[in-house]
Amino acid sequence: MSTPPVDAVLLLSFGGPEGPDEVRPFLENVTRGRGVPPERLDEVEQHYQHFGGVSPINELNRRLVADLSRALREAGHDLPVYFGNRNWHPLAEDTVTDMARDGVRRALVFATSAYGGYSACRQYHEDIARARAAATERTGGAPDLVKLRHFFDHPLFVGAVADGVRAAREQLVDGHDARLVFTAHSVPESADRTAGPPGEGGHRYSRQMAEAARLVAEAVGAPEHDLVWQSRSGPPRIPWLEPDIVDHLDDLHDRGVGAVVVSPVGFVSDHLEVVWDLDNEAAEHAEKIGMGFVRAASAGSDPRFVRMVAELVAEQVDGAPVRGLGTVPRAGVGCNGELCHPGCCEPAKRPGSP
Repeated sequence: MSTPPVDAVLLLSFGGPEGPDEVRPFLENVTRGRGVPPERLDEVEQHYQHFGGVSPINELNRRLVADLSRALREAGHDLPVYFGNRNWHPLAEDTVTDMARDGVRRALVFATSAYGGYSACRQYHEDIARARAAATERTGGAPDLVKLRHFFDHPLFVGAVADGVRAAREQLVDGHDARLVFTAHSVPESADRTAGPPGEGGHRYSRQMAEAARLVAEAVGAPEHDLVWQSRSGPPRIPWLEPDIVDHLDDLHDRGVGAVVVSPVGFVSDHLEVVWDLDNEAAEHAEKIGMGFVRAASAGSDPRFVRMVAELVAEQVDGAPVRGLGTVPRAGVGCNGELCHPGCCEPAKRPGSP
């Protein structure tokens, strides 16, 4: 039996609250089963309430849906673009149910993460499976859903991040002398060790992140750069990837660094963790210690990001060539419709779990 043609695209993302009353239920969805203490949820809830209880991520994704729909039409692909989330409305289960009712048979899934790892890749496969199961229960069937590949080394992604760095440099006196610091969401060290298929050596998440940072630094001509981490949320007793961005600013200050350009290379859009952790906490700390600080724009604000997603679709629909600049595993297992290897990017074991 021949494979049915692609007849839709699903943008699959993390989700975020869109009002004060939605913040706590959203955070409970995000952290369910993770052992995050209530006081940490109280702290993060205040971050959201600082912005009226609204995360920018859903609106940014709706804009991406509209821009991608237009880009696909211009490329000759008449494919509707649907939008669903892991943690908040519109939930992936509801969106895939709508797709089934609309007669969609096979769709490509663009997940808003450029990297491998459990939460960045495998968990999206789990989201897809859960959404298909819900649609099947509700409608008697579900479309095939094919997750697109990692794109951390795609030249359009690298170019967009690089131009964000260049623009940020222009906001500083002697900006080209500022230290270039890349940030990404921290994960437990145990999760990073198991990121990738057995036999690959793990650390796919941090290795791909380091490669993206290297490619951007090379593009902007930075002789040195740092990759640091932000937004950790687990219990203090569990080791996470370090150093944290704020601690790293102190270290740079002690070494005589007077200014930094910070690029959130691990994030595709300026959602709340970028806005709070960098534009508020890190920026305020830099001001406190007398350090120049500018945060570069994320890739999702650049028109090339939409073109990149359209190219990923074209790889599947038209057999377009796969473009990449990096030297570490990119597509591999768990992408382009392939199943993950047993043990690939296993979720970290919780304390006390069997």
